[in-house]
Amino acid sequence: MIELLSDPTAWVGLLTLIVLEIVLGIDNLVFIAIIASRLPPRQRDTARVVGLSLALFMRLGLLAAISWLVTLTEPLFTLGTMEVSGRDLILFLGGLFLIYKATTELHARLEGAQHHGPKTVARAGLWIVIAQIVVLDGVFSLDSVITAVGMVDDLPVMMAAVVISIGVMLFASKPLTVFVNAHPTVVVLCLAFLLMIGLSLVAEGLGFHLPKGYLYAAIGFSILIEAFNQIARRNYLKHQTRRPLRQRTADAVLLLLAGPDASQTEPAMAGAPFRPDEKPAFAPEERQMVRGVLTLAERSLHSLMTPRTQTAWIDIERDADDIHQQIHERPHSRYPIARGSLDQWVGVVRAKDAIYDLVHKGRIDDDSIRDVVVLPQTMPALRAIRRLREANAQLALVRDDHGTVQGVITPLDILEAIAGDFPEEGEGPTIRPRGPDSWHVDGSADLHYLELVLETSGLVDEADRYTTVAGLAIARLQRPPQAGDRFSHKNFEFHITDVSGNRVRAMEVKRLEKTGEDEA
Repeated sequence: MIELLSDPTAWVGLLTLIVLEIVLGIDNLVFIAIIASRLPPRQRDTARVVGLSLALFMRLGLLAAISWLVTLTEPLFTLGTMEVSGRDLILFLGGLFLIYKATTELHARLEGAQHHGPKTVARAGLWIVIAQIVVLDGVFSLDSVITAVGMVDDLPVMMAAVVISIGVMLFASKPLTVFVNAHPTVVVLCLAFLLMIGLSLVAEGLGFHLPKGYLYAAIGFSILIEAFNQIARRNYLKHQTRRPLRQRTADAVLLLLAGPDASQTEPAMAGAPFRPDEKPAFAPEERQMVRGVLTLAERSLHSLMTPRTQTAWIDIERDADDIHQQIHERPHSRYPIARGSLDQWVGVVRAKDAIYDLVHKGRIDDDSIRDVVVLPQTMPALRAIRRLREANAQLALVRDDHGTVQGVITPLDILEAIAGDFPEEGEGPTIRPRGPDSWHVDGSADLHYLELVLETSGLVDEADRYTTVAGLAIARLQRPPQAGDRFSHKNFEFHITDVSGNRVRAMEVKRLEKTGEDEA
C-alpha cells in the first residue's frame, strides 16, 4: 500500500480514472433523475442517494470479481499457436464492449439522439423505483468497471477511484449533470478515451501489451488541450457579453437571414449544414429589408440624406416663370425655399401651394412658406425619425458643424434605406442587375444599399467620410478615377465605365469565384 502512495503512475491513473468514472456515471445520474421524477418531490432525493449508494457497492463487487477473473492465466484452449486464458477472454470481450459502447454513444451524440424520459407522470412507489435502479445499475456499471480494469493494474486504486467518483456524484449530482450537458465536447473526449482503452484491452487480450504510460500521456495531452479550449470559449463568451445586446441580437438575426454564400463566422450560431437543394428561408428582398432595419440605428443622416448637389430647391428671388419651369422639370411634393443660396434658407413650401401662388399672385406668398426643420448631419437615424414625427415635418435640411447645408432628408429617404430605391419619374434605379452575378451601379448609389444587394460587408466607411459608390472609388484608388479603372473587394470586381470630370457616374460590379481567403 505504501508503494502505491509513493508511485506517481498510480496517482496519475487514479486522477484520470476518477474523471472518466464521473463522466461515465452521468448516464447513471440521468437515468436515476428520470426514474426519481415519478416519485413525489419529497422522496426524490432519497431515491437519488439510495441509487448512487447501490451503484457504489455494485461497482466495488464487480471490480473485485473481474479483477480476480483477470488473474486466471491458465490456458483454457488454444487457437492455432495462441493459448487463450480466462484473463484474455475477459480483456478481449471487455475491450469489444467498450469500443461498442463508445461508438454507439458517439453516434447518438453526433447524430442528435437524446435521452427521453418517460412520457407518463404517474406516481410510483419508492421501493419499486429503487428496485428498477438496482437492476439497471449493473448495466450502467459495466463500462466504468471494465474501464478501470483496463487503465489500472492495482485493485486498491480502482476501488479508490470508484469510491471518490461516486462520492463526488452523490454530493454534486445536480450541478455535475448540468456541467456535463453544457459541455458536450467533454463527453465526446471521454468517449474517445473509451475507444483507446477498449483498443488496449483488445490488444492485451490478443497477447500484445501496451504500456499504460502511453495511454496516460495521450489522455493527459487531450485533457490539457480541452482545458485550453474551455478557457478560450469562456473568454470568447465573456467578450461577447461586453458587446451591446442590440448588436448581438442583430448579428444573430443577420446570420439567420444570411444566404447560402454567407460565411458562417459565429461559432455560437453554428447549426445544421446548408444543403444545396434546400431553398433559402427568406427571399433576397426580405433579407435586404431586415438587414436595413437592423443597421438603421447605426447610420447617420449624412449617409441617408439626398446630397446638396441633387437637392431641388426654389430661389425665391427668381421670377415666377423660372420657378414654375423648375417645378415642372423636377417635380416634388415639397421644396426648400432660400434666397440666392441654399445656405440662406427661408423655409419649405408645398408644390401645390407654390403653383397656386405663382398662377394667381405671380409669386410665392409668405403665408405658404412654412418653417423648416434643420438637423445636424451626425444625428442618428432613429433620433431623426423621432424629430420629424414630433415636428410633423415631411422634409428637413441637413447641415454640418459650420452651418453649411449638406442636403435634405425626407421620410422617403429613410424608407429607401430599408426597402431600397424608389426612383422618381424619369429616373432609373441606382443599382440594376445585369445578370446573375453582375450589376450596373450609378456613382450616386448608397453604399449601405449596395452592401444589402451584394450581401457583403466592408464597403461602408466607418468614419463616414464617404457614403456613395463614387466616394468608395476615390478612396480605393487614392487618385482621381478614370474610365477603365478597376478595384476589387472580397470576391467582387468594380469596373469604372463612366467618368465626368473627377466624378464617377457609373460602374459595373461582378461577383468572382470565391477563394479560400474569401470563405475563411
